Amino acid sequence: MSGNSTEPETSASIKITCGDEDIAGFILDAISPDNLQAPHGVDIEAEALGDTLMIEVSCSRGIGSLIATVDDLLSCIQAAEKALEEVSG
Repeated sequence: MSGNSTEPETSASIKITCGDEDIAGFILDAISPDNLQAPHGVDIEAEALGDTLMIEVSCSRGIGSLIATVDDLLSCIQAAEKALEEVSG
């Protein structure tokens, strides 16, 4: 366990089927800068497997921090999807 030893490590797995391999890659690229700047005690691993985006979030800062991180990631993914719709539509 890393970070604050009084908080147990919590984690979340997110699997999003994008329907297209290119879209999954574009969304991964869009959220990758956020992953590099995750706060201490938060680890985010993301990869595109074909048309599916796989994200693992581990957090030793408590469940509230995990929920906030997942919420932020989903907001970024939603924004990336809307941007792709605007460009392609």
